[in-house]
Amino acid sequence: MTLQSKLDAFKADFEDGKPPYNVPPSVIRTMHRATAELIATGAATRALRAGDRAPAFALNDSEGQPVSSDALLARGPLVISFYRGVWCPYCNTELRALQEALSQFEKLGASLVALSPQTAANSRKSVRQNALEFPILSDPHNAVAAAFGLRFALPDYLVDLYKSLKNDLPAFNGDASWTLPMPGRFVVGQDGVILYAEVNPDYTRRPEPEDMLPALRRAASIPA
Repeated sequence: MTLQSKLDAFKADFEDGKPPYNVPPSVIRTMHRATAELIATGAATRALRAGDRAPAFALNDSEGQPVSSDALLARGPLVISFYRGVWCPYCNTELRALQEALSQFEKLGASLVALSPQTAANSRKSVRQNALEFPILSDPHNAVAAAFGLRFALPDYLVDLYKSLKNDLPAFNGDASWTLPMPGRFVVGQDGVILYAEVNPDYTRRPEPEDMLPALRRAASIPA
C-alpha cells in the first residue's frame, strides 16, 4: 500500500466523520477553504526547487543535540522532510513511510532528517509514537522552513477553528506566531544544490519516499 493510498484512506474516514475524530461537516468545509486559499496564493511555486542552493542550518534534535546540515552533507547526500507536527495524522503516516524507506536511503549513502516547528518534547513524542530511527529536528519559528520558502501564516478563521479543536499550536511549538510549513521534501547533493524538491500546499498530499531514489542514485554516482 502506497503512502498516498494510506493518506487517502485516512482522509476519507476523517471527512466522513468516523470515530475517533467525529468531525462535523462544517469543520471539513473550513479546512478545505484554507487549503484552497493557500493553493491560490501560489506560495508553493515560490519555494526552493531543484537547481537552487539549499540553505545551511544547525538545529537541535529531540534530545537537544545539535545537528548541522553541513556535517551531514560531508558524509553524503541529505534527504530533508518538513512536516507540521506530531498532532497531524497525515504527517505521522508520512514519517512512518520514511522510516520504512530509511534503509534504501542509507544504502545510497544518504542521511535523512525531518524538521517541524514543534518543541523538543513533541519531537520526542514523534520519535516514540512512530518508532523513528532518524533525527527529528526542532525548527523554532519555522525559520529554516521560511528559508526554503515553506512558511505560511494561518488565516484568522483557521486559527479560531484550531483553538476550538484544542489544537494549540503555540503550546506545541513554543511560538505564538500561528505559522506552519507547507509539507516539503528535498534531496540535497553534497555540493549543497537541491537535486529533488516536492512542495504541496495541500497537506493531505505527500510524495512517495521512492520518488527520491533516482536523485539519490545520481548523487551517489557523483564524487564529493
